[in-house]
Amino acid sequence: MKTRLRLLFIFLCSTTLITAQQPKKPTSSEIYESIKKLNFLGSVLYVAAHPDDENTRLISYMSNEVKARTAYLSLTRGDGGQNLVGPEIRELLGVIRTQELLAARRTDGGEQLFTRANDFGYSKHPDETLAIWNKEQVLSDVVLAIRKFKPDVIINRFNHRTPGTTHGHHTSSAMLSLEAFDIVGDKTAYPDQLSMVDTWQPQRLFFNTSWWFYGSQENFDKADKTNLLAIDTGVFFPSDGLSNPEIAALSRSQHKSQGFGSTGSRGSQIEYIELIKGELPSDKTNIFEGIDTSWNRIEGGKAIGDILYAVEKYYDFKNPSASLTELMRAYKAIQNLKNEHWKAVKTKEIKDIIAACAGLYLEATSNTNQTTAGSRVDLNIEVINRSDANITLSSFVNPNGIKIDKNIPLDNNTRFDFKETLKINSNQEVSTPYWLTKKGTLGMYTVTDKSLIGKPETPRNLNVTFHLAIENVSIPFTKPIVYKTNDPVKGEVYKPFEIIPEVSAKISEKVIILDTDKQRDIEVIVTAGRDNVEGYVQLAYPNNWSVYPEKQKININHKGQEAHIIFTVIPPKEQSEGLLTPMVHIGDNIYTKELIEIDYDHIPFQTVLLPSESKIVRLDIQKRGENIGYIEGAGDVVPESLRQIGYNVAILKPEDISAENLSRFDAVVIGIRAYNTVETLNFKQQILFDYVAQGGNMIVQYNTNRRIKVDQIAPYDLKLSRDRVTDETAEVKLLATDHEVLNFPNKISPNDFEGWTQERGLYFPDEWSEDFTPILSMNDDGETPKTGSLLVAKHGKGYYIYTGLSFFREFPAGVSGAYRLFANMLSLGKNDINSPNQIKN
Repeated sequence: MKTRLRLLFIFLCSTTLITAQQPKKPTSSEIYESIKKLNFLGSVLYVAAHPDDENTRLISYMSNEVKARTAYLSLTRGDGGQNLVGPEIRELLGVIRTQELLAARRTDGGEQLFTRANDFGYSKHPDETLAIWNKEQVLSDVVLAIRKFKPDVIINRFNHRTPGTTHGHHTSSAMLSLEAFDIVGDKTAYPDQLSMVDTWQPQRLFFNTSWWFYGSQENFDKADKTNLLAIDTGVFFPSDGLSNPEIAALSRSQHKSQGFGSTGSRGSQIEYIELIKGELPSDKTNIFEGIDTSWNRIEGGKAIGDILYAVEKYYDFKNPSASLTELMRAYKAIQNLKNEHWKAVKTKEIKDIIAACAGLYLEATSNTNQTTAGSRVDLNIEVINRSDANITLSSFVNPNGIKIDKNIPLDNNTRFDFKETLKINSNQEVSTPYWLTKKGTLGMYTVTDKSLIGKPETPRNLNVTFHLAIENVSIPFTKPIVYKTNDPVKGEVYKPFEIIPEVSAKISEKVIILDTDKQRDIEVIVTAGRDNVEGYVQLAYPNNWSVYPEKQKININHKGQEAHIIFTVIPPKEQSEGLLTPMVHIGDNIYTKELIEIDYDHIPFQTVLLPSESKIVRLDIQKRGENIGYIEGAGDVVPESLRQIGYNVAILKPEDISAENLSRFDAVVIGIRAYNTVETLNFKQQILFDYVAQGGNMIVQYNTNRRIKVDQIAPYDLKLSRDRVTDETAEVKLLATDHEVLNFPNKISPNDFEGWTQERGLYFPDEWSEDFTPILSMNDDGETPKTGSLLVAKHGKGYYIYTGLSFFREFPAGVSGAYRLFANMLSLGKNDINSPNQIKN
């Protein structure tokens, strides 16, 4: 559900580089609040590690009450988290969470920045974090962000003095911010940046503390607060009927993939920030005390301030256009400023205010949301002035730099529409997140264009620039080309205008498991990005495999159509694995990427190009049983993965859980975080336990230890903890070596835990009934053994299994041992060779 709020902070609150949602149409009150923001020349940078780490109460307060330019620097894009809205993980989840952060900033009034750090998953200590990240590169990015944004004040979310007490990414963000504060003004620190930015020195660095960091409210009450500032962020904005905490809750609720929906609150709410660097303000409610935040802070600013303070004082809420003459005077003066930083910031702000006061609507829409380099698209250009101001459309310039003269007076409320045809340059780059265009490392994204570092998304360079004369002053307005259509249900719907390759290709299955040496047909899907595509397709494959035919022709007549090509793959007799990549030859070009579309209502439509690869595995695996019931949780690909190894998997809705329905399944699997997200399961647990008692297998995958929605996770006592093993290479010891789950139908050895990705597992139980048998032991370096990753209990005639092992990550990565172990879990109790459910291999 897209949130559309007409709040004072929406206008001018976003520096997002893509406007894929409906254009903002600010109210008179919003315009007034933006004028007040125009007259405040101070900046705050909030620093943390991930999407959802930020304190939206403080960001909203600084932006909307103080009127400071406020940004959140998230060191990562949250790629290592879980996804509650769909199956995307890793890079694609990072794209989703980037857009959720931008949606949050559109709501709370902040701006959004990033570094190149890759969220590789949970880390227990900053030493590990900074060893996997390239510390120098991330520190360089933090320094660059500060030099670009030029904050007067930096606020860290986390404490740099307590390594090992929280996520290593968290502590690292504070440590890097602290180090950057000390060197950002030094020309010898990262001197290569000085061709793009100047040095800068923030005045103060704070730590956003709370009672939580002290262990309890009682400890916090007793603590020395000499260096703490107390800021009441519970202010109420009467013109919009919302308190600041309510705005902050709306912002936090944009993190939907993390399940962080938040209920707004009202009343006083104190935020504490501890001074770490700089001079302590005597007014402990004002972080800007002693910092000139007026127009007087910059050379030539006083004259501009004299104009704009008067505009603010005499603003006419009934007729905002009455301010245009003075706003244009100020705009001209801003163009003469020597301070390039504030010139750029305030030019953008005042131009938006001018457009709003004049009721300007400037838009360039295409007749398609996707096209290819070298193609032609039809544009519809709309221009309207909804004020009595003297405004002329002098010209507009298309993305190719071609100027179209108009010299049309824009009379009040008279719409002008223009039709244009745009020829896309043949060398126009495709649209995709810039940080995914090159292969990165476990800890870092590769960004070859240094000017892009820190930007939230790829800048849109297919724009139309409108040159207007307002009150006889020339002023340009640049708008990205967008696609607009009407949906019968949603009404007016916007999508970004994207450049896609002339073809893209994918193999229909991301992981292909072959449990015999028999040949297998593989489907390649080729999608045309333009009309009349002709060429041929090959497969790149591992050396010890065979594929035929060698190549196949394709001929696709229309854009958007697909060609489905079948190749036959012959695996080796022995266990083996590798990658399959489709290679589409069109003329002299070879295309090897897959076009992925991410389409959720709460974020703009996203187009992502990634290398088209499928992992293919010749797996030595045995299994028993046929029919699996799967109860979905927070979203994973486990059902598809189990189908890969020959199981019939039916998705079982909670309301359909009954003794009769369960009786047809050899095993029932509970999806990840189902007990955190599906309340109905609380009323179905006894039915599931009875199913186990009658001889079924029940496998419960990981849940967090908070917000459990069921009264009883297992038929016996079981308590979840925050125990996890983050090192995917950590040694795994087999405890119950004689247990059936390690021996039938596959003999499990430590080799089956090789090649795991991101982690071993998470949220292991740390207390359990004697009815459970712990199967495995593992631990991160320097920690005590964790034995709760896989617990098996006999219950009646069947088996209840709880596992925190990260199968949901290992299956998409094609990890052989994960499949073998899960097959054993599904096969428990089925070691009778005469069983009618036996699947022979």
